[in-house]
Amino acid sequence: MILDAATVIDSPIGDIFIGLKSWSLVTVEILTDAHKRSSFSSTSGDLEILDEAQKQIAEFFSGNRDSFELPISVAGTAFQMAVWKEIEKLKKGRVLSYGEIARAIGSPMAARAVGAAVGANPLPLIIGCHRVLGSNSKITGYSGGKGLETKRWLLWHENIEYKN
Repeated sequence: MILDAATVIDSPIGDIFIGLKSWSLVTVEILTDAHKRSSFSSTSGDLEILDEAQKQIAEFFSGNRDSFELPISVAGTAFQMAVWKEIEKLKKGRVLSYGEIARAIGSPMAARAVGAAVGANPLPLIIGCHRVLGSNSKITGYSGGKGLETKRWLLWHENIEYKN
């Protein structure tokens, strides 16, 4: 995908890549050690939205923001979109299990498919997929940054209890 504007910002969980297309946030990626910050650079484009995204993400990490108010645009299957919409309803400090999301979207036997949709989330943090846990509050996978270490940090940041 060709982006209209992009930047990389510092955060307590590592560098975060933010990309915009048509005045909407389309990608947020918590960079892994394999990604080098130098491989990304700011581009021209709608810097006002990038600045606002940076501000809101900084507020989230400083504990002064519970949710994000940014224009977003995500593409996925109807199932993925339903999962992401359900995750968007989760407030800071709240969690759901994969099974609870499956039931909420009318697919009670699709907990594993929910897990796949969660893993495909193009906007981690903004669509707080770190708030989705396995049954009995067990921590499962996380695709951003340093994986489970990043998810644990985000859960700790929101005072969410979980089991390893």
